[in-house]
Amino acid sequence: MFTGLVEEVGSIVRLERRGAGARLAIEAAMSPLVLGESVAVSGVCLTVDRILPRGFEADASSETLDKTTLGALGPGAQVNLERATPLGGRMGGHVVLGHVDATGTLVEVSASGDAQRTTFEGPAQLARYLATKGSIAIDGVSLTLNEVTDERSAVRFSVMLIPHTLARTTLPALRPGAKVNLEVDVLARYVERQLGLSPSAAAPQKDEGSLLEKLRGGGYM
Repeated sequence: MFTGLVEEVGSIVRLERRGAGARLAIEAAMSPLVLGESVAVSGVCLTVDRILPRGFEADASSETLDKTTLGALGPGAQVNLERATPLGGRMGGHVVLGHVDATGTLVEVSASGDAQRTTFEGPAQLARYLATKGSIAIDGVSLTLNEVTDERSAVRFSVMLIPHTLARTTLPALRPGAKVNLEVDVLARYVERQLGLSPSAAAPQKDEGSLLEKLRGGGYM
């Protein structure tokens, strides 16, 4: 489990294709690394398989390459890095599993004082898990949703990048059109499961009374 608080920005040394998967070598200063531990690489949970003098190697499956941005990265590409949170560690962001739900696209960037407002677009099926003031992980960075707008075939949402985030993650280097890894708040998925809502539902449930009863039964009210 991760919290979405980036420890450092590393870089891809090489990405070697191995059949349908790939082997990544990542330069990083974090230490001491342990074989078999988990590291979130721009939001993707990978297992340390070899420790390098300055970094580590990890394998990425075909599923990971197909569903995330990692397969498109080349030598020199920067990535956000976070080690798994130890039991009893401080929970500074939100619960992040490193299981990417989909990739999104940066649509617009604008300055807002010392901060930066960024707008992204993701697939419509993620809309049900996004809510204003809720949480989302973008390339492994825990962020608060400022605004969520449902569109016909997609969902748009904006987040604010504060100076700390701008200085310590890869996000400020992104330009409109860039692809990012998205992971919705896992708590939203558990609520959906508790309420028995179908992920394929085209619209939110209309029976407000029934929905409230399910919330009470699940201990949410």
